[in-house]
Amino acid sequence: MAQVSLRNVSKIFSGNVKAVDNVNLGIENKEFMVLVGPSGCGKSTTLRMIAGLEEITSGDIYIGDKMVNDVPAKDRDIAMVFQNYALYPHMSVFENMSFGLRLRHLPRQEIAQRVNEAAEILGIRRYLNRKPKELSGGERQRVAVGRAIVRKPMAFLFDEPLSNLDAKMRVQMRTEIHKLHIRLQTTIIYVTHDQVEAMTMGDRIAVMKDGLLQQVADPISVYDHPTNKFVAEFIGSPPMNFMRGRVIRKNGKIYFDESKFRVKMVEAMYEKMLPYDGKEVIFGIRSEDIYDKLFVSEAPPENVVRSKCEVYEPMGSEVYLYLNTGKHTFIARVGAHDRPKVNQDMDLVFDMSNVHFFDQDTEETIV
Repeated sequence: MAQVSLRNVSKIFSGNVKAVDNVNLGIENKEFMVLVGPSGCGKSTTLRMIAGLEEITSGDIYIGDKMVNDVPAKDRDIAMVFQNYALYPHMSVFENMSFGLRLRHLPRQEIAQRVNEAAEILGIRRYLNRKPKELSGGERQRVAVGRAIVRKPMAFLFDEPLSNLDAKMRVQMRTEIHKLHIRLQTTIIYVTHDQVEAMTMGDRIAVMKDGLLQQVADPISVYDHPTNKFVAEFIGSPPMNFMRGRVIRKNGKIYFDESKFRVKMVEAMYEKMLPYDGKEVIFGIRSEDIYDKLFVSEAPPENVVRSKCEVYEPMGSEVYLYLNTGKHTFIARVGAHDRPKVNQDMDLVFDMSNVHFFDQDTEETIV
């Protein structure tokens, strides 16, 4: 296993299209690193440069202590799992999994041992004599992962491996890959556009947008302390609610004024928010930090917001309320016992200790 390091790595395609822009990223030995972002953000291009499938325009890539800029893909000692499985249809599962080992002319006994060990880990031993067409999507993906495992590489690269599976199978395979990492104790770099996959699987996640790294941290830190509005909106389901308004100072207290409502900030925010007195800012609050006043024993009156419930969405264990202040729409995630009437005004309590404020021009986090 090995560390992987990207130092000032950029990729420019013809037409001066900058797919990856000066990325600096270090992946620790045995770490599960997830690159996440919307389509076209450069995450797969970054992975392909690590694999040696794309030439870098500038910068350096290290695997272990070795710079691999000019090292062919086959000599980088990495294994890659693709989105489309890339299995040979005329070969059996055993032949697919052992193909790379046979190219290296390993002894038959060692090949059989490695394939059987990987098949046992992935629960596909009974499929070893089948052809890929006889397998389900999840089983084919297990074979693709098994083909990577038998190589015993320095690092595993996964390029959106679950995107072709149905929702139930994605959850199952997500768990299997996570358990596989714990069992193998190997370095994994995993690319996905699904922020749920990123949050549940990664030791750390690297959020990308337009070829630029936005934030790199453990999932909870990214969720609780996003570095900018893009990260705050992209990480979390439902996404964070945003409203524009003005910072107002009155009687020694600081408020956010949306025009239809006004809420008081907690004192811990005062120092960073004072420079914005009288200025427009972006207010952010997650759906789980909004409560129905009927179910709050002591609600500070300055944190109560009246809004209209436009849509009620029961999710089983919880309910999504789609609300309107008259100026902004937002979503609250409340308990299953909460059943307000649609198109009726209701009082909501904002947990002001968990809100975020962003600069209106830069969209960087203020607090």
